[in-house]
Parts: sequence; structure tokens; C-alpha cells
Amino acid sequence: MKPHRLCMTHHLVLSYELHKKMEIYRPHKAYPVELAQFHSADYVEFLHRITPDTQHLFSNELARYNLGEDCPVFENLFEFCQIYAGGTIDAARRLNNQLCDIAINWAGGLHHAKKCEASGFCYINDLVLGILELLKHHARVLYIDIDVHHGDGVEEAFYFTDRVMTVSFHKFGDMFFPGTGDVKEIGEREGKFYAINVPLKDGIDDTSFTRLFKTIISKVVEIYQPGVIVLQCGADSLAGDRLGCFNLSIDGHAECVRFVKKFNLPLLVTGGGGYTKENVARCWTLETGVLLDTELPNDIPENEYIKYFAPEFSLKIPNGHIENLNSKSYLSTIKVQVLENLRYIQHAPSVQMQEVPPDFYIPDFDEDEQNPDERVDQHTQDKHIQRDDEYYDGDNDNDQNMDDV
Repeated sequence: MKPHRLCMTHHLVLSYELHKKMEIYRPHKAYPVELAQFHSADYVEFLHRITPDTQHLFSNELARYNLGEDCPVFENLFEFCQIYAGGTIDAARRLNNQLCDIAINWAGGLHHAKKCEASGFCYINDLVLGILELLKHHARVLYIDIDVHHGDGVEEAFYFTDRVMTVSFHKFGDMFFPGTGDVKEIGEREGKFYAINVPLKDGIDDTSFTRLFKTIISKVVEIYQPGVIVLQCGADSLAGDRLGCFNLSIDGHAECVRFVKKFNLPLLVTGGGGYTKENVARCWTLETGVLLDTELPNDIPENEYIKYFAPEFSLKIPNGHIENLNSKSYLSTIKVQVLENLRYIQHAPSVQMQEVPPDFYIPDFDEDEQNPDERVDQHTQDKHIQRDDEYYDGDNDNDQNMDDV
């Protein structure tokens, strides 16, 4: 098996010596017109316009777009959305252009956002935008979600199509957010049987979760034959998460990443939820190592945030101790029902590919219009710096001979 070329569009991992084996890539900030490829233009415009100082003037719009308690308005909200969405969009484009085999955006994975509203701390659904990019080059995209919450925004976006299969493993029941994700939710019309939900109860452990995951994902890949996989690695399914209720260790969580990688398909990996921050950093660091075939030492090296990892200062965390309410018979019933639904898919759907739309919409930047006496902030300067390792068309493409890592 040839080595994987891996690029990362956002560096949110601990300070292990990982960077020597991958390319760190600074993505562009997504433009409003790019965000409107999925989201409604009026919603995007409102996110662009609203600020903490002006939100009291827009009570009706805040309610309409579900901004408030779970999705607060904060300073530089729109720029935040542009950065994480741009990371996933560029990750998809680099995969499409075969500039890497695996692309990571740990800042992405905000899977709850809907076309016209925010939801569950998610404002712009970068996953949907990334998948739309991948569909320009791939007939079938497989989306896998191991966040403790149901990937409802992504499922809803592709509920009526067979070109994207969504598979979500999540806590379901007891009024747990977002309240969707029953095993009976399977898609509609052309998308019937192309939405797969694996509803789980409190306390599932590594053994039960990974066994079910491998069985279902193996069958999905065999039948659906995707051209590319998007894997959302929400870390709130870990033991000890402030909002989660599973018993997964970091090793158990990472085993799912390791398993998906073995299919040797183009792979876009994102973050997602995670509310015990030191364990989120541990998890995505270990999983970056997994994607690089690099085993990391358990002792966390000295860094400016080392105090957060006291007293053990170790990379891995053990299983949790919540009672496992997922009986063998319950998990067997779920597995049988999911596999039975897959039987209705006779073969991988074929798609007549149209002319591929262009990747980029870049507004003109006229240096002559810039005031030389005006101070330019660092973010603006960064946006206009051409880096040697970024992708350009034609003779400026420095990635054409990029070595495998």
C-alpha cells in the first residue's frame, strides 16, 4: 500500500512532532457566495451583518434564524464561520485535485446547521458544503458521523438523494438533542435507504461500539461503493464529556478512524462536538497520528497548555463507568434492521456526470484601490499572502510534484 499524502487545514492538536509527515495548509476564508451554495442567501447575509452590539434590534430575525441560547451571537461570528467552512471546502478541493489522499479540518464538522437556521452551536454546515464540492468529482459520497449527537443537518440536506449516503452513530432517546436519528429514518424518494441511523443508549463501550461500527461500515462500503468518504469525528462521544453519555476511550474512538482509513479511499476528516477540551485535544492528536500511521508516546510533551493535562499528563484516557444500557439483544436488533435496509439497495447507483463546475469564486482584489496610509490588520494581510505550498493553476502549481509522506 502506498504511503498516504495528508494535508491539514487547521492545526488544533498537541505539540507532538507530527508536522514533518504532513502538509499544513492555510485555507481561504469562505466567501458569502460559497456559503450560499447550501444556505439561503438571506441567512448568510444576516450572519454577516449581526453583531453583539446590534442584536437587540433584530429580535424577529434572531428567532427566525434560531440564534440565541444554543447559538449565541459573538464578536467576529461571521469570520469564524468563514474560517472553519473555508477549511472544509478547501480540504474537499484538494482531494478533488488529487493533491492529497487524506485531508483534515479539525475546526470543521458543525453538522447541525440547517439551510436557513443555526442549531446546536452550529451556524454554517461546512460538511454539506464540503460534500457538495466532492460531488463535482465523485458520483457517490459516504458520510460517517461518530459524534454523540445525530448528524441531522447533513442527513436532512441529502435526505432525497442517492448520491450521498449518511451513516450516523449517536445517542437517541430521553429527549437527547436533537431528538432525531431513529433507525426508522432512512431517507425518502430517490434517497430512500440512503440514510442510515444507528441509535444508541447511554454507556456504550469500546467493544460494543467498534464491533457494530465495523460490521455496518464494511457492508455500507461493499454495497454503496463510494468514491470518497467524509468522516465526522465528534469527540463528545468520549467518556467524561460534559454533554456526552458514552464510555468510549480515545483508543476506541480512534479505532473507528483507523478502520475507515483502511478502505484506502480519499478521506476528508473533520472535528465536531467535544466539551471536555483537554480530551478533545488528546483525541484529535491521537487520530492525526493514526491517519499518519504514527504511534505517539503516551507522555504529553512540555507545552504552554501542559497544566490542562494534569495530573497524569498522558495522551490516552480510560473507558468511562456509566452503566451500559445497550444490551446485546438491543444492538443485535439495530444491526439486523440496518443490514436489512441495505438489502434494498441492489447496487451502487450510477450517475451521469455533468461538466465539472469551477472550484473557486475569488472576488477581484485591486491593489490600486488600497489606501497606503491605512493600517491593515493581520487577518487581511494573511488573506493576500501567497504561500509556496498552496495550490495554484498552471505553471504556479507547486504541488504537482509533491512527495508522498
